[in-house]
Amino acid sequence: MKYMMTYDMMESMRNTNQWMGATARAFASYPLMAMTANPAMDWLRAWGEVTERTFERMVVKPDWNIPALPNTDGTDMVVTTEVVMKRPFGDLIRFRVGNRPDRTRRVLLVAPMSGHYATLVRKTVVSLLPDCDVFVTDWHNARDIPVSAGKFDIEDSTLYLVDFMRELGSDIHVIAVCQPAPLTLAAVAYLAEEDPSAQPRSMTLIGGPIDPDANPTDVTDFGHSVSMGQLEELMIQRVGFKYKGVGRRVYPGLLQLTSFISMNSELHGKAFRDQIIATAKGEASDHDKHNEFYDEYLAVMDMPAEFYLSTVERVFKNRDIARNDFTVAGRKVDIGKITTVAVKIVEGEKDDISAPGQCLAALDLLTGLPDDKKFAHLEPGAGHYGIFAGGKWRKNIRPLVLEFIDANAGSAPSKPATKPKADPAKVA
Repeated sequence: MKYMMTYDMMESMRNTNQWMGATARAFASYPLMAMTANPAMDWLRAWGEVTERTFERMVVKPDWNIPALPNTDGTDMVVTTEVVMKRPFGDLIRFRVGNRPDRTRRVLLVAPMSGHYATLVRKTVVSLLPDCDVFVTDWHNARDIPVSAGKFDIEDSTLYLVDFMRELGSDIHVIAVCQPAPLTLAAVAYLAEEDPSAQPRSMTLIGGPIDPDANPTDVTDFGHSVSMGQLEELMIQRVGFKYKGVGRRVYPGLLQLTSFISMNSELHGKAFRDQIIATAKGEASDHDKHNEFYDEYLAVMDMPAEFYLSTVERVFKNRDIARNDFTVAGRKVDIGKITTVAVKIVEGEKDDISAPGQCLAALDLLTGLPDDKKFAHLEPGAGHYGIFAGGKWRKNIRPLVLEFIDANAGSAPSKPATKPKADPAKVA
């Protein structure tokens, strides 16, 4: 029962702040308060509205809310999700677009399990749907998974990806965003030895820590500055009685969110101060820029303790992937066995999470892959989020990725194939 009390204490603090915001909003909105002009009531109502929404979003899984796509006859095609493969710690889901015929481009988008839900890649999905059939790894919140489901570490995550790729078939193109890039690389290498016919046709790795020491950031420095014992003592708690996963050891989402915000506390503080002012003036709305961003940013999920700890120890501290010494179920995975899967690396020049060079290190590990199947792109001026969901992704990176997919389709793509530009990677 160790640390269940601290888990419940954090949830109680969140709940209390949400209640205080709701109370302040309700009090300031009471009809009697409008009998006299009192600007203080407007400020109290605005503070309560922003506070209530902020703390409520921390325990709500965002909806995908994918907009309908236009059909050739002018009608709308509604986008729905369907579960292709259901597993305890994550599902493989597909976005089905009305009665649209299947697209030749079939993409498996591997979403990160790093504190936020898979909906973090929502904009990536929206940008790919017009041209591709899109499948996504939809990871579950660990607090809702019973202890009886067992453990889930990076080896289990790798095997999940192996099973998903086998389910989708060899005509799939994999795009891994950030944290799962090393495990996606390992999963394809696993298939190269165990089931070569199930390998994807191409693999795009976007801003992932293949070799964290290639260009250290604050994230990698933190990983080296604490011991595994300290990390377990400071970060790991047990889920309280409120959730189905009672007793499961997790890295709590609320604790992760505290770390996220502390990295840019002044920036977040200013954003919320400005939102309170805008709300008091009547200039805010449910779908304004602030709410759209923070509704997703504040929605955090608990991570299985063994997944978090094994990621820090084996990917960041021991650099198992970077040294090509990663094992899955007691079997060594040799990245050099990948010989047919085209690989493209995408990095952002101003990425402060996975700095330029960390993901590029994958190309040196692919010793069995011909050079004409290795590609890299460094997006000038792009930060971490921008390389998979921002304007630079939509305007610059997405066209290159689709071009890369078509050139390595192995059969007639939905659009004429063009040879991808062999843009040499430049390390900032």
